[in-house]
Amino acid sequence: MKYLVVFEKAARSYSAYVPDLPGCVATGRTRQQVEKRIREAIDFHLAGLIEDRAEIPAPCAFAEYEEVTLASGQP
Repeated sequence: MKYLVVFEKAARSYSAYVPDLPGCVATGRTRQQVEKRIREAIDFHLAGLIEDRAEIPAPCAFAEYEEVTLASGQP
């Protein structure tokens, strides 16, 4: 399975979350650190669902970029 992960850069750190797995989040000082931590968080989250005999959510979130034009006419 592949889950969508949303990464965000803050002033001095990074964060990530998985829309299809509510509560599955990670933070890190570097991009590499948050990428590693979110993979671990996904594994941990899914293991907890399995242990609880809960349903594993099917991946269904998606993302794409939308181009917008500013009032000045510039993209």
